[in-house]
Amino acid sequence: MNDVQFSPSLMTMNLDKFKEEIRFLNDHVDSYHIDIMDGHYVPNISLSPWFIEEVRKISDVSMSAHLMVTQPSFWVQQLIDIKCEWICIHAEVLDGLAFRLIDQIHEAGLKAGIVLNPETPVETIYPYIPLLDKVTIMTVDPGFAGQKFIDGTLEKIVQLRELRETNDYKYLIEMDGSSNRKSFAKIDEAGPDIYIVGRSGLFGLTENIETSWQTMMTDYKEMTGKKYYKE
Repeated sequence: MNDVQFSPSLMTMNLDKFKEEIRFLNDHVDSYHIDIMDGHYVPNISLSPWFIEEVRKISDVSMSAHLMVTQPSFWVQQLIDIKCEWICIHAEVLDGLAFRLIDQIHEAGLKAGIVLNPETPVETIYPYIPLLDKVTIMTVDPGFAGQKFIDGTLEKIVQLRELRETNDYKYLIEMDGSSNRKSFAKIDEAGPDIYIVGRSGLFGLTENIETSWQTMMTDYKEMTGKKYYKE
């Protein structure tokens, strides 16, 4: 796989500095992470396909929608309609829908991802794992920013890497939750391809996005001994 990627979670950005932060990040990140919550799967209500369209007015960076919803079919079609590059659905709501929705996403020329909650085993997605473009491991419980990192979830990242190598699968491995200076070293050891960064890792570090980004890059380098390729 290529160098590690960083994907800012836009739910945690400073919305009164929306244009300033997006225009800076456009030159530094690989994708944007868009949390869509329906108030049912998780108690919060968050971003929407409309928000993706607003970001697109000032960015051509790839968008990855994380659906924390109870009726994924409704939202998948909306995201297909606006050509969201990545559509990622929780495995926990996919009973009887997985193959249909993955095919629907692929037939639209888009990429399909699956998200696993901390207590959901990788084995849950074995029937359709060869079809996936991305697997996201939640390292916190879904729905709220700023939660404590769950160390045991990292074992699933290692398991996914071994499965990919053994079976020549093509999916990317992404981690979501409390990615910051305190956790960079142990995340790096597990070896995901994509780090989702939010308030604790990026947006909450300083009042200025450029300074916050530089701080995050320093934290990543000091804790892992590695340099991000788009620093």
